[in-house]
Amino acid sequence: MRVRKVEPLPSIYNDYRAVLHVHAEDAPHTGGTRDEVLKAAKAALVRVVMFTDHRGPKPETWSGLRDGVLFIPGSEDDHQLRFPSPSGDLRFLSHTEERMDKESDGYQGIEIYNRHTDFERDKAFLAYFKESLAKPAEFKRLASKVKEYPDEFFAAGTNAIPELLTRWDAELADHPFTAIGANDAHQNQFYNGVQFDPYEVAFRNLSTHILATELTEPAIRRSLQEGRAYVAHDWLCDPEGFYFWASSNLGVFNMGDSIPLERHTRLQVRLPVAAKVRFIHDGRVVHEAGGIELEYDVKQPGAYRIEVNLHADGEDRPWIYSNAIYVVPGLGLNIPLSAMSISPTVAVTKNIPYVEKGLPKQQLDLYLPKDRTNFPVLVFVHGGGWTSGDRALYQPLGNLLAKAGIGVAIPSYRHMPGVKFADQVDDVAGAVAWVAKNITARGGNLNRFYISGHSAGGHLVSLLALDPTHLKKYGVDAGSVIKGVMSLSGVYDVKSLAVFGEAEIRKAASPIQYVREGLPPFLITYCQWDYPFLPYQAREFAGKMKQAFVHTNLVYVPELSHISEVIHMIDPEDITIKSILRFIETGQP
Repeated sequence: MRVRKVEPLPSIYNDYRAVLHVHAEDAPHTGGTRDEVLKAAKAALVRVVMFTDHRGPKPETWSGLRDGVLFIPGSEDDHQLRFPSPSGDLRFLSHTEERMDKESDGYQGIEIYNRHTDFERDKAFLAYFKESLAKPAEFKRLASKVKEYPDEFFAAGTNAIPELLTRWDAELADHPFTAIGANDAHQNQFYNGVQFDPYEVAFRNLSTHILATELTEPAIRRSLQEGRAYVAHDWLCDPEGFYFWASSNLGVFNMGDSIPLERHTRLQVRLPVAAKVRFIHDGRVVHEAGGIELEYDVKQPGAYRIEVNLHADGEDRPWIYSNAIYVVPGLGLNIPLSAMSISPTVAVTKNIPYVEKGLPKQQLDLYLPKDRTNFPVLVFVHGGGWTSGDRALYQPLGNLLAKAGIGVAIPSYRHMPGVKFADQVDDVAGAVAWVAKNITARGGNLNRFYISGHSAGGHLVSLLALDPTHLKKYGVDAGSVIKGVMSLSGVYDVKSLAVFGEAEIRKAASPIQYVREGLPPFLITYCQWDYPFLPYQAREFAGKMKQAFVHTNLVYVPELSHISEVIHMIDPEDITIKSILRFIETGQP
């Protein structure tokens, strides 16, 4: 814990510590009280308690938020945990080691660890415990250790349960299946006045960490159903900050997600402390390594999960079990040929130099609605990590928007590292300035002038709107000309990106440094499978803008990646394109 390092999750999710399979029926052999559960949950930093009273849920079982803890009522019966809901029950196989032949149809997952089961498997300890009950002096010594080392005592017999992991892997080979940890907490083990299983100790011992967007029952249920969770023996070390994801050129995918197998598909792990990690593919270990940050290049489709062991007191002890990421055969992201055609209502002019003697990368393409005047204008700046990309790839977008009555300019710009960032942002400023000075003669309405960009393009247009010095060089006042900005999966803080050069340049190139009152309205989007930290940056940037009283709309785009967001914009029902069209139509994001 002294060397533990925790960073924000680079995704859309928060990590909520949860305990599942909890009994509080206030009766012999079935658990303590619900008030005791709440007190223990708060002490153990548990945010979600999922009750499983026998043959429940009981009418009096708690539901909803209480003092910052979310309670979800459920039931344990016939080797299952069941959490009923009008939208459908959530069911998990329980104590499967007793019924290995139990079918999984109708279940969303399985207990891969159960503290009660693990305790009963430790025959040597059980024998010692029974002997100590008959020897007062030995029991007194045992009781002193329970008081002095409650977490270590409770976890002394912790181990993996191989048959449950094998059963889970068999399920994963056939279909997605969520793994959970079962506390099986009762708080009913009293011997000679000594309590051996208080809720607080049980809750500190084992958690199912649920990655969810918010602390609500629907969000928690959805994440459990989709496998956005990991099981951890928290007593060894707080695992918060653990992150397991898959990445490719398409974006970043989390536990429970399916990612197409591409050339650069990679599994990545980040831990709060160094530990030993096993990468498991369809039940077989394919890679082992130790450290804090690890990677594995994926070559085959299938279900991938990891197991993490932490070295403590001379032993490698099980610490974390991730849920699976599902790598599927590459699906491709080809744009339909029909989308590449130009509508008869759209006039296209290509390769217009926006600076004198402009190079090919210093030109833009215009897509204008035919036989119309006084139309709104949008300058769209492409992405590509500041090092690649070209306007020619965005003809479908230009055509779609021009069909909707919007004049669109799509420029290219020179790339780093071939040029410095100052030259790159100067190119984009030159393109925006050219459109602002020339679009009125072509029918555009300068009072409805917007700029937009995706990824690196979102960063560039945001910088132009927030730092007026770049457009001022071309005689354009950013504050009066730009009526709105639409940054799609953009970047707002580049201080950690070496491609920009020295620290002073990186700071000056970060739009978040210039947030202030009086800026034009902003539309900011981020995707479910966006690149690492872009969701975090979008939320942080939007928050600062709102604090400065800038009219800002933060839009979350579900089930799309960093790249597919742009491709899906050719669909008129796409959430991003609908947000853009509404912004341009109303003048408000």
